[in-house]
Amino acid sequence: QVQLVESGGGLVQPGGSLRLSCAASGTSRGVTMRGWYRQAPGEQRELVAIFTTSGNTNYADSVKDRFTISRDNAKNTVYLQMNSLKPEDTAVYYCNAGRFGAYWGQGTQVTVSS
Repeated sequence: QVQLVESGGGLVQPGGSLRLSCAASGTSRGVTMRGWYRQAPGEQRELVAIFTTSGNTNYADSVKDRFTISRDNAKNTVYLQMNSLKPEDTAVYYCNAGRFGAYWGQGTQVTVSS
């Protein structure tokens, strides 16, 4: 059973930075770490940044040039470097993995507020 555990969330002031990590466990074969989604209160879950099947990256327009996704396949880990954070980035951030995106983490809260 694949489990995803996110970390790195917290409270940060506008303009600050955070780095999220998501590590997969429970598999000896490795798992495709796809990327990150987020969900703000009262909103639907939305894509933040993902790796495409060809290995390229895809970002939501709202985070382009501020967020950077990366991954370490050997460690089954995906990262999200978030810079120049804005209050509208406040949300629970979820990691997604698996060939068809079947696996989700429990989420980590990111709050951007002064």
